[in-house]
Amino acid sequence: MKKNLLKRRIDVATGRIPADCVIKNGQIIDVFNGDIYTGDIAIADGYFAGIGRYEGTSEIDAAGKFVCPSFIDGHVHIESSMVRPYELAKILLLHGVTCIVADPHEIANVSGKKGMEYMIEQSDQLPFDFYFMMPSCVPATEFEHSGAVLRSEDLISFYQNPRVLGLAEIMNFPAVSHTDEDMLQKIYDANRLGKSIDGHAAGLSEQQLDVYLSAGIKTDHECTTAEEAKERLRKGMYLMIREGTVAKDLINLVPVINEKNSRRCLFVTDDRHLDDIVHEGSIDHNVRLSIETGVPPITAIQMATINAAECFGLKEHGAIAPGYKADFLLLDDLDSVILHSVFKDGKLMVQNNRLLNYPADEKQVIIDGLKHSVQFHEITGDDFAIPFKNEFANIIEITPNSLITKHSIEPVTLNHDGLFQFSEHVDHLKLAVIERHHMTKQVGLGIVKGLGLKSGAIATTVAHDSHNLIIAGTNDQDMLLAAKEIKKMQGGLTVIQNGEILASLPLPIAGLMSECNYMDVVHSLKHIDEALLKLGANRHFNPFLTLAFLALPVIPEIKLTDQGLFSVSEFRHIPIEASKPVDLN
Repeated sequence: MKKNLLKRRIDVATGRIPADCVIKNGQIIDVFNGDIYTGDIAIADGYFAGIGRYEGTSEIDAAGKFVCPSFIDGHVHIESSMVRPYELAKILLLHGVTCIVADPHEIANVSGKKGMEYMIEQSDQLPFDFYFMMPSCVPATEFEHSGAVLRSEDLISFYQNPRVLGLAEIMNFPAVSHTDEDMLQKIYDANRLGKSIDGHAAGLSEQQLDVYLSAGIKTDHECTTAEEAKERLRKGMYLMIREGTVAKDLINLVPVINEKNSRRCLFVTDDRHLDDIVHEGSIDHNVRLSIETGVPPITAIQMATINAAECFGLKEHGAIAPGYKADFLLLDDLDSVILHSVFKDGKLMVQNNRLLNYPADEKQVIIDGLKHSVQFHEITGDDFAIPFKNEFANIIEITPNSLITKHSIEPVTLNHDGLFQFSEHVDHLKLAVIERHHMTKQVGLGIVKGLGLKSGAIATTVAHDSHNLIIAGTNDQDMLLAAKEIKKMQGGLTVIQNGEILASLPLPIAGLMSECNYMDVVHSLKHIDEALLKLGANRHFNPFLTLAFLALPVIPEIKLTDQGLFSVSEFRHIPIEASKPVDLN
């Protein structure tokens, strides 16, 4: 802080000079004591300067509304919204979120350092606080082809940026456990520089958690049960309670929260579709859902504000108190978290669900290397053929609204040539992952159960984490057309039926993000959803978000990479064909 600003803030706090703005007649939410009190809130140069009796150059009558710190998302992938940071900030402000901690490992898996630089540059100078954690696992494992490889020396320079807070979710547990040299260096660098380190402890045992904690990893967002949540809290980790579009874990985890441990809990969205943010919300949705399940409103607000700030050492965020950033909300109602106004750095940004004072888009140019990223060989029907000698297969079985899949062994339907074919009766679809970065001609094939399509095919380049092209379909012809449409758009989502393109959403920025404004993307997603219904898709979960995570080989139990079917528990590729299960009865 400059010396003259320091003096001015002190002068406002003492009452020697008027504040820039004073909020009067509000019910102030005290996240430190967990209660509510009243007073005039003085703001100077975008910071709270004092609470008591103050006069200001301008004054706002809160008229009895609740004055609440604005919300913080502790772990999110901007790319999952499918819009640029400029557009995402707009919609998050409308939902009371003014700060996120982002992991750009999606774009980093496609474009490496250039992609990370793009995200940091595009998010600068906006009325929104974008902080970043540096991707730790690009690629997530050695069992897939990504567009880039990031080593420890590629990350070190980024830590000089004050908006870079640490090392993002470490998904490759074997690399930590076996003290892989480069992973060890990444962890050492972050610890040496006093940076945070995020975990990704899906399916880890108690002893494996000890390995993470010994390495300085202090958070986890992969809990799906109350038992897992309690175990992480017991070991001193911060519990990130996730409610995304696919992974909806909040209802299972909030029973663990009590007055003794709540300050070690925070909210995250991780991966949330844009239309869900628009229609349902972001962290504000997490807060409302928690309150509905019995969490006291102020406790839920603590989790969405000061807890997240303290977890990442954001000393100026998360509270209505002198010395903190004047990022706050006026709430009409505490139980339903109805937003009336949103302030960022003391300036009114949202009122009555209208965005105000948002700057013009001055960074529309997409830097070289982030477009034309979808390159793969000419696909034929032979690329999708799955031959069998017997009728049993290792199957990826979907768990609705979860990232976790089940490894099943089941008989499959074969044609007269002994090739797998779609079966609506048992809901077996063909699944393909096509390497799209280096023209390797790699095509991984598998069978998925539970996606629910009755006809056609769907495809997307949003396929965590390497973001190769993933296609699920009922027939090879529609799958081939889907591959061609994706290449033509240079990334995106498409829905095909009977040789016809029903709906598509181009995502030309690294095959992950649109160049359009967020409302145009929401409109396109609506067409996608309507097209999915024509294919008979399940209404109770998002098929595209589910599909995107079927290629992530660090989430139990079984996934598909461009190199083939992958058993997460065994941490190796396995064949599609399986031996007949042994009848133990």
